[in-house]
Amino acid sequence: MSGLLALLDDVTAIAKVAAASVDDVIGQAAKAGSKAAGAVIDDAAVTPKYVTGFSPARELPIVWRIAKGSMKNKLIFLLPIGLLLNAFAPWTITPLLMLGGAYLCFEGAEKIHHLFAPKHETADKPASAPVDAVHLEEQKVSGAIKTDFILSAEIMTIALAEIPDGSIWMEAATLAVVAIGITVMVYGSVALIVKADDLGLMMSAKGRLSIIRALGRGIVKAMPGFMKLLMIVGTAAMLWVGGSIVLHGMKELGVGWLYSKIHDLAHGLAHAIGQAEGFVTWAATAAQDGVFGLVLGLILIPISSKLILPIWNSFRKNPGEVGGH
Repeated sequence: MSGLLALLDDVTAIAKVAAASVDDVIGQAAKAGSKAAGAVIDDAAVTPKYVTGFSPARELPIVWRIAKGSMKNKLIFLLPIGLLLNAFAPWTITPLLMLGGAYLCFEGAEKIHHLFAPKHETADKPASAPVDAVHLEEQKVSGAIKTDFILSAEIMTIALAEIPDGSIWMEAATLAVVAIGITVMVYGSVALIVKADDLGLMMSAKGRLSIIRALGRGIVKAMPGFMKLLMIVGTAAMLWVGGSIVLHGMKELGVGWLYSKIHDLAHGLAHAIGQAEGFVTWAATAAQDGVFGLVLGLILIPISSKLILPIWNSFRKNPGEVGGH
């Protein structure tokens, strides 16, 4: 009997330690996740544009596919890579983040370039040319997951930097909680956004009160404009975050004159205005980061099309796709 009681005491003690560890993981994950809030907002703003143009029946399946890809990015690739690099080659993290930031700048600048570039690419296409919806969906999902990889890398790196030094298992558990929590939050929000118009239709058709039906009609009318606004915000977020990552990386590598200049200008503007200095400083810094990101992205467009893509396609031994994106 005494042996059984001793065993129960040991089990209780182990349970208390495990519970304390879980509390530590959750607390550290919440702190680390809050530091990555800016990147989370960017991720949520960027994603809805990938379901634009598809039938309502495909919207949630596409979001689900992207969410699964995002979870795979974070848990299978980024989590172990981040832990290994942090443990054995921490000097590689900044250059890799800068590459990711440059890719975001390229993506954002390319969308703006396509908006203003001559539309001769599509001028030769017949108006009735059939659209392969399955192929288009595969392209959109693949592009979304690639963009998510960069944003997820930033989120995981920021989170890892905020986790106190400890055992690798505690770091891994905390990063896993951050990865799962942020993915659910981002893609849950995206699912709500893309299905808001269907909710509005249901409210306008089945609402028992006139105010509910009116609200539903208002949601339906507002959603197209809201989606366009969200696409603009997503593109701006790519440029802002990408530019910020590259500038911060330059500072970490000892080339911080532009980073310091931007922050000095932002603080000087905020001081001159004299009101809401914290917000003005942030807004001015973000705007300058975005302009830098746009300039960098525009520089990378010809480099990508004339140099990187041909080299990449030559490695794939598929020269027929050179120039495609």
